[in-house]
Amino acid sequence: MRTRSEKVTTSSPTIFSAQTLIVSGITWAVLALLFFLLFSTIPAGDEGRPLWYSIGTFVFGLVANVGAGILCLRNWRSPQVVSGRTVWLAIGIGMLSYAIGDILFGCWELVWGLDPDVTLGDMFYLLTYICLGWGMVLAVVSKRLNLEKWQWAVLIGIAAAGIALAVWVSMSPVGSEIATTEALAAEVSQPATTAPAFIETIDNTLSNYAYYVGLFYVVADVFLLIIATALLLAFWGGRFSQSWQMIAAGTFSLYIADMWFKYAERLTDYQSGSLLEVFWVFSPVLFGIGAVLEYHISTRSRQGRRRRGGAVAAAADS
Repeated sequence: MRTRSEKVTTSSPTIFSAQTLIVSGITWAVLALLFFLLFSTIPAGDEGRPLWYSIGTFVFGLVANVGAGILCLRNWRSPQVVSGRTVWLAIGIGMLSYAIGDILFGCWELVWGLDPDVTLGDMFYLLTYICLGWGMVLAVVSKRLNLEKWQWAVLIGIAAAGIALAVWVSMSPVGSEIATTEALAAEVSQPATTAPAFIETIDNTLSNYAYYVGLFYVVADVFLLIIATALLLAFWGGRFSQSWQMIAAGTFSLYIADMWFKYAERLTDYQSGSLLEVFWVFSPVLFGIGAVLEYHISTRSRQGRRRRGGAVAAAADS
């Protein structure tokens, strides 16, 4: 027989409760937004943002992606999760791959002082898109998508808008001319780096694939946007709609940040840390909250069924 103190300890919230994890995620997102809002503007007369600011943006993104990856893999390990363990395995690998990509990109930019077009981190970013697409397609297939006419109209409308924006951002001729001029200027005044010779060799080699990597990102962003919209509509009003609303919002955030990056890369002297890049922090935070909601609803529903089953059995015995 348990004592009263044992009962209180058992029922008290833990640091891994759904409420605590969701509040932590929201707090992290708000702190990231405040950090970007307060410090992302380059002061007049300065050539760029300070190193401490770049390190701060790196930490916000890295922690969010690692946290989201762990939470998604917790769903994968749970036999109770309803949407399918493979779905969460794929999304979890995607989140952790993004974190590894951030670490490698941080080495390129913050440690070695390079201005990369493509880094070894992009290999893991590409893996992220593949894994997210795999997991989200599995989630859609498991729902046997059967949309109504207005839902198909919404899906087609968002797909058309997403494709149009991606094409406009990628094909802007004025931006291309400016970017070319800036690239020539950058070659004239190339800053010194601390990168080892083999890293510079890798950097120069990978730069040859910058166009194809950029094209993959644009296509993958549009694909994920369409799948996220389909997920949102497929789970509309259902018991697990909240978790997939968060996943869809996380995908939209990734799309916004990527489109901004593509735009800024072509029209300005791009430097990491612009305000809209906060959406790269929002995205994993929303994926993590979606994973928490899925885990909470799945385990709670099973516990509820067990309790009801126990009550029926007890009534039958009496």
